[in-house]
Amino acid sequence: MGVGREVAISLDGVRDKNLMQLKKLNTALFPVRYNDKYYADALVSGEFTKLAYYSDICVGSIACRLEKKEGGAVRVYIMTLGVLAPYRGLGIGSTLLNHVLELSAKQNIGEIYLHVQTNNEDAINFYKKFGFEITDTIQNYYTNITPPDCYVVTKFITQTKK
Repeated sequence: MGVGREVAISLDGVRDKNLMQLKKLNTALFPVRYNDKYYADALVSGEFTKLAYYSDICVGSIACRLEKKEGGAVRVYIMTLGVLAPYRGLGIGSTLLNHVLELSAKQNIGEIYLHVQTNNEDAINFYKKFGFEITDTIQNYYTNITPPDCYVVTKFITQTKK
């Protein structure tokens, strides 16, 4: 890397034509195989699902699902957030998560949550840096990975009245 050379991290929406990028990233990043519903939810979430590029190389993604709660409020479920190992620590995951946090705030969405395997300290610490907290533990959430338990990690966004 040349000194002073700023490497751009750019985000791009997920569409039919680049959905394969998301599928390839997920295969490389996660011990779980995602079904068609996951990809349909990712496509339908619009701006809440992004691919991250580092120097024009696709190295990470965030995929969310918008869920309606009782009473009509919407919350965001982060289905996946991942960055390829050689590109971790460069701010890519933070860029992806900040995108969803800012978008949620703009759309007055007050809750974002996800599931994290109980032994995934890196992920737990990453989300805690952004104000997420462990709000529940689910035994035997995962069927094919050990440990099978997960934490529900949630961030509540205080709505600012304009």
